[in-house]
Amino acid sequence: MANNRVTRAGRHSYNTKSNRIRPIRTPGGKLVAQKVVKTSKGPRCADSKVPLQGIKHLKSSAYKNLKKRERTVSRAYGGTVSAGCVRERIVRAFLLEEQKAVKKLLAERANKK
Repeated sequence: MANNRVTRAGRHSYNTKSNRIRPIRTPGGKLVAQKVVKTSKGPRCADSKVPLQGIKHLKSSAYKNLKKRERTVSRAYGGTVSAGCVRERIVRAFLLEEQKAVKKLLAERANKK
C-alpha cells in the first residue's frame, strides 16, 4: 500500500489558519504538500460595505501587480463605491438642485404678488 502521509515544507509544523496544506499527487505518483493560500474578502463599497463587482478578490499587496483596468471600474468613484451608491449620490444631488430651483421660483411668484 502506498504511503498516504505528507510532510509539511518549512519549519512551522502546526495546522493553523495561515499554514494549511492540501495533499496533491504528482504525475510521478508521489504525494506532496501544497500550501493553501487564504482567500480575500475583496474590495468593498465605502458607503454600503457591499463587495464591489468587477474587481478581483486579492490580497492588498497583489493589486500593485495588476493593470489599472483590473483594479478599477470605468465609472465615477469606480473601485471605491458601488454603482448603486453612485446612482444614489447623483439622484440626491439632482433632487437638491431641483428643490433649490422650485424654491427660487416660488419666491419670485410671491414677490410678484
